[in-house]
Amino acid sequence: MEVAPVSWRWAALAAFTFVVLPGPTMVAQPTEQTAPRLRVEVLGTVPHDTSAFTQGLELHDGILYEGTGLEGRSQIRALDPDTGQVQQQVALPAEVFGEGITVVDDTIWQLTWQDGIAYQRDRATLAERRQVTYPGEGWGICHDADRDRLVMSDGTDRLTFRDPDTFEPAATVAVTLDGQPLRSLNELECVGEKVWANVWQTDQIVRIDPATGTVDAVVDAAGLLTPDERAGADVLNGITAVPCTDNFLITGKLWPKMFRVRFVPAG
Repeated sequence: MEVAPVSWRWAALAAFTFVVLPGPTMVAQPTEQTAPRLRVEVLGTVPHDTSAFTQGLELHDGILYEGTGLEGRSQIRALDPDTGQVQQQVALPAEVFGEGITVVDDTIWQLTWQDGIAYQRDRATLAERRQVTYPGEGWGICHDADRDRLVMSDGTDRLTFRDPDTFEPAATVAVTLDGQPLRSLNELECVGEKVWANVWQTDQIVRIDPATGTVDAVVDAAGLLTPDERAGADVLNGITAVPCTDNFLITGKLWPKMFRVRFVPAG
């Protein structure tokens, strides 16, 4: 699908409402109901650096932050959301594999894959403030601002809720799709009462109710790239909400474009 590039100005970050998780550990109840299917409606495109192995996107105060991965190539970047041009960038240590990112006030948290390190960074300079450690793998992360908590994925079917200051875990929830565990939850985006997640190695994006772990919508994002563009690209990964709209910006690892989209009923 080829769409003429467009430019837009980003609105100020809207206030969102999030649900409270009722206990330290929650298990979703199986259901036979099929989650609604959505499709992508493309509104425009922005150039994307094809060397960027995208692990996280975050649009905040008119700046698009991107975390990238691969050992020796992992970075945290600040981009112009209208042009995709890099305005600032800081490299991670060569032996580290960067993962998801999220903004919390004047800081950015950046995960690592199997290194067990989360970096807390200064949002204005991208400089490291401190490091914390965690067990297991780091995949995606987003900030539930109204509940003042982080939501983190680790490649399993579980989301972990963490303190945004200490990074200590507080609760977990098991994610299910049509009653079955859904694993490989990758890049995350907290929007309103929901958590959106890329599903690794697929063209699917799912919407999760964090109170129960139930997936209540599945987006088919296949077909965004032309065959020629797809030949040099890796998987879909990277999602961030456009404030004060129902739009999202999505991309993938090594993709030549970012797409401004909305999700609409598949039928």
